[in-house]
Amino acid sequence: MTPEHERSLSAYADLIVRVGLNLQAGQRLLIRAPLETAPLARHIAARAYDHGARLVEAAYSDPHLQLIRFQHAPADSFEEHSTWPVTAGLEYVEAGHATVSITGSDPDLFKDVDPARIMTVRRTEGRAAAPLSRLITADAVNWCVVGYATPAWAARVFPELSPDEALSHLWDAIFRTVRLDTPDPVAAWQAHTADLAARTAMLNERQYHALRFTGPGTDLTVGLPFDHRWLGGAAPAGNGITNVANLPTEEVFTAPDRARVNGTVRATMPLNLGGNLVEGFSLTFVDGRVVDVQAEKGESLLRALIETDEGAARLGEIALVPAGSPISQTGILFYNTLFDENAASHIALGRAYTNCIAGCEGLNDADFAARGGNSSVVHVDFMIGSAEIDVDGLSDDGAVEPLMRAGEWSN
Repeated sequence: MTPEHERSLSAYADLIVRVGLNLQAGQRLLIRAPLETAPLARHIAARAYDHGARLVEAAYSDPHLQLIRFQHAPADSFEEHSTWPVTAGLEYVEAGHATVSITGSDPDLFKDVDPARIMTVRRTEGRAAAPLSRLITADAVNWCVVGYATPAWAARVFPELSPDEALSHLWDAIFRTVRLDTPDPVAAWQAHTADLAARTAMLNERQYHALRFTGPGTDLTVGLPFDHRWLGGAAPAGNGITNVANLPTEEVFTAPDRARVNGTVRATMPLNLGGNLVEGFSLTFVDGRVVDVQAEKGESLLRALIETDEGAARLGEIALVPAGSPISQTGILFYNTLFDENAASHIALGRAYTNCIAGCEGLNDADFAARGGNSSVVHVDFMIGSAEIDVDGLSDDGAVEPLMRAGEWSN
């Protein structure tokens, strides 16, 4: 790496620690990351110690080792798993410490793997990780997910460029999306999160009964639970620390009513699912549940996802993102949900965030469902927004209010 790139990584790590995590003196930090992203993990560790961390540890994974498992392990072994990764995470979260995840693996790494094996492992690991996932998605502690440009990912995003040029372009894009190209990135994030806070305040005041999405291939009505909460940008965690869980983020989001989703929605971007791409797909819902799946590519993988458990066929999140967001303006399809979900409005199959419905923190699955919330071992976002999509807010009395037109906020 060049000295200039090292300085950029250090600045990126500082932003992650100060804004993404808002790490407090005396906290510990657990970094969960693929092996290739170790250079960023080391910079994060240095900045974390500079901000008073007592201990920083890393739990590294190797996606290529997972590929070898898919290729060579016994066919009846894919429901086996180890508990130590979840135990390590629980140790940190239950003690009120922080955790950061780094993403950046090859989007096509598992493209030749039997989808049934991928989904068996995802389902098995999802069930094992459920206690930790519930705490993280409930914002029990300050946590954050960030991106790291790897050669394979860069080659997928910029196939027309040389390897070095592709990697440089992807890093430039990542740094722009997290506002590192501004004179004062921390101040830029403070202004941005204030804008998101104003948007969530407006939506929380409106308390729409439902939202309706219309556009090419899409006519979907998503019911919203009574006393739902819109969140976005900076939010207080259960340990009292306000942080930004995704860098970048452009969304405001809430939980749909698990039983009041009806109509058909067509995805506007591919979905990277377990290292395979699902493309050109649409879902039809009746009373909250997926009843039909169509896809030009990866349909069997998408069907397997929906069959993971009862909640995987229902929605757990609805998020609004203007089509003109900074990430959308890059014109780049990242093939990575952390970035692509912030280029367009999206919905998620599976688990809902309990803090998106007032008074639901700590409820068991049955009581959460009674309030309209959905439970599952999966949570998979896919994009449904574009400059061709309109969104209306529907009130209890039947009134219709334009919320977004041609993908942009109406007011």
